Amino acid sequence: MTDAPALPSRFYTTASVVERDGGFGVALDERTLRTPGGAVFVAPTRSLAQLCADEWDTQGEFIVPASMPASQLAFATFDSTMKGREQLHDYIAGFGETDLCCHRASSPVELAAKQAEFWDPIVRWAEDGLGVKLPVVEGIIAARVDAEVLSRLRAHAADLDDFRLTALSQATGLAGSVLIGFAFTRGALTPQQAFEAAVLDNLWGLEKWGEDAEARTRLDRQRAEWGAIARYLEALQT
Repeated sequence: MTDAPALPSRFYTTASVVERDGGFGVALDERTLRTPGGAVFVAPTRSLAQLCADEWDTQGEFIVPASMPASQLAFATFDSTMKGREQLHDYIAGFGETDLCCHRASSPVELAAKQAEFWDPIVRWAEDGLGVKLPVVEGIIAARVDAEVLSRLRAHAADLDDFRLTALSQATGLAGSVLIGFAFTRGALTPQQAFEAAVLDNLWGLEKWGEDAEARTRLDRQRAEWGAIARYLEALQT
């Protein structure tokens, strides 16, 4: 077993927001906050810069990246999204072929009914909100999706700025569903609704078969991730 990498020690006293390059940066004392890839951190809104600064300001003796989700999303925007938008467009649209909301269980009947209750409204929202109609199938065979539909999903992703594209990518991957990803990032689903839709099968299993501590811990972690993405998106508004 290999040891986990050591966490870096806190090397600054305070983190504050500063105006920088037409946007807002974060200063760690007199140092400029940079991404792991070396880019200067510049947020498009003061709120996002403040959210990230607060994460850095509340670090203890050691810097724990996992405790700074907004900073991690912003860093991913600079180090990944800005350098590979085309790949992200394809990645997001690709979920249209295996979308969680469109691949249903045929049994047990109770689970199938629960899936319809949670997922049918999302599928209908996508038809109205995105102009996208994905086929709903039962079983493990992937649905046949028209190339035009995937192209439309890709175009919707391409319309987003870099910071929001990062959020959509994270939400889509977390859910295993491009429909949940879009519905959530466009405000049609709350973080709690997106979480419940994404882990419906797991929640149903716990309700049916009883609690499992490890499973519940994983679910709590995922719930927190949805909340973190929501706060990041909210901070992009102002």
